[in-house]
Amino acid sequence: MAKKLKNVKVPVFDAQTFLDSAGVSRRVKEFKRAEGIYAQGDAASSVMYLQSGGVKLTVINEVGKEAVVAILGPGDFFGEACLAGQTIRMGTATAVTPSTVLVIEKSEMFKVLHAEHGLSDLFIKFMLARNIRIEADLIDQLFNSSEKRLARTLLLLAQYGKQDQPHGVLPKMSQETLAEMIGTTRSSVNFFMNKFRELGFITYNGGLQINTSLLSVVLHE
Repeated sequence: MAKKLKNVKVPVFDAQTFLDSAGVSRRVKEFKRAEGIYAQGDAASSVMYLQSGGVKLTVINEVGKEAVVAILGPGDFFGEACLAGQTIRMGTATAVTPSTVLVIEKSEMFKVLHAEHGLSDLFIKFMLARNIRIEADLIDQLFNSSEKRLARTLLLLAQYGKQDQPHGVLPKMSQETLAEMIGTTRSSVNFFMNKFRELGFITYNGGLQINTSLLSVVLHE
């Protein structure tokens, strides 16, 4: 009689452990809240991996108007456009909380991606997820109300539905930043945040706590 095969748990590739231990040309840098990591127009020669904290990506147009492109959390890559031939930074990266960033030189990142399949799989998965997020953001801007856009943004920032990540409490950020992210005014954000609080969708308890009930705003037609 054949023996029953046991389920063998395949270990998940730990990019953090790999990047810490491999002979990769890297620098670990600490950033204070509101400190710039790189600026629009800087030379693009490295890829960043966010170990802890939060990072805001912004762009500024020719008349000085700033727009928030994304808020990143631990485990996210950024500055990766240099791998596709970008020679200067097209936006600015700023720490929104005290953050630890692993800086990997472009040439070394290419070597690692070719040599370590686990990391290349993780990186491709991240890039695909980012593209899906960008498309969803565009649809959100085109078809959804400011209230729905704010609810969706808060859920995304709280990492709602993201596996193996703590979620629920947002990093500290201003209502002005949230308004820039969803394309509305600070007063509108203030109005909706008060409404969400009154309905029990969010609470303020040592930080902004996002409750999963906020999903009903996104799903409501």
